[in-house]
Amino acid sequence: MTHDYLISLIRTAVPAAVGALLAWLASTAGIVIDGDSSTALTVGVVALAMAGYYAAVRVAEARWPWLGVLLGTPAAPKYEVSGR
Repeated sequence: MTHDYLISLIRTAVPAAVGALLAWLASTAGIVIDGDSSTALTVGVVALAMAGYYAAVRVAEARWPWLGVLLGTPAAPKYEVSGR
């Protein structure tokens, strides 16, 4: 259980870091907008970049499992259903 929990955290944190990196790269492109719009745009870009990156890697991982390493670890967490 602990191992799967750690894997799930890694596979959540890596797309967040990639999204933040992509948003930072976009901000260094020299586009100047006002502060309030910049904050909202940054939040939106990070969220979209995270979602897009995660979705693209998951799709690619379905075909080429080794690409799971792009989410921080090639192993996907395995959730067990408890017998009731």
